[in-house]
Parts: sequence; C-alpha cells; structure tokens
Amino acid sequence: MLEKTEFDAGSVLLSSQLPPIPAKRYFTIGEVADLCGVRSHVLRYWEQEFSQLSPQKRRGNRRYYQHHEVVLIRKIRSLLYEEGFTISGARNRLEEARGDLRLREELQAVLQILSK
Repeated sequence: MLEKTEFDAGSVLLSSQLPPIPAKRYFTIGEVADLCGVRSHVLRYWEQEFSQLSPQKRRGNRRYYQHHEVVLIRKIRSLLYEEGFTISGARNRLEEARGDLRLREELQAVLQILSK
C-alpha cells in the first residue's frame, strides 16, 4: 500500500523527491495523487485542461490511471510547479514534444528505407 503524502500548501516536492511508481497496471486517483504530490481535485482539473490525460472510468465513474498517465501527470506537474509554465504553456510544450516524437519516428522510417 502506498504511504499517504502530507500536503503543505507552502512547499512543493521536487520531482526527484517523489516516490517511485510501482509496477501496477491501474492506479486509483488517490494513489496517483500520492505518487505525484498533487491533490485529487487538481488531477480532475488537469483532465479538463490536458487532452492527453484521460483515465479510464469504471464502476460508479471511478477513475483508473495507467502507468503512462502517471508519468504524464508527473511531467505536467514538473512543467507547472518546477519550470513555472502556465497551463497554456505546459499544454503547448506537451504538444511540441508529441510533434517532435512523430517527426523522429518519420525520420527513422525514412532512414530505414534509405539504408536498404
């Protein structure tokens, strides 16, 4: 079981101080809040602001996050709390990163074709 994290409004944990992400398939919103150092209402708000963040909802509208979503939440948290981005700026940075990844994949495909 995850250890509960005490939130202090005056201090923010650095990414390096967050607990490791356990090897599980799904995480509840409470577990993700503890793993990422944010409160659950913040996670629900971020779901509205970041289209990439969409946990599965089951049984009574409960949210279940997967490992890649926990990693994404930590990235969002880092952009907002540590790097000082606004919500809009963080959204743009994540979109740029996704575009860079697509470009890299396309370039690797071209390189494979040329190396044949």
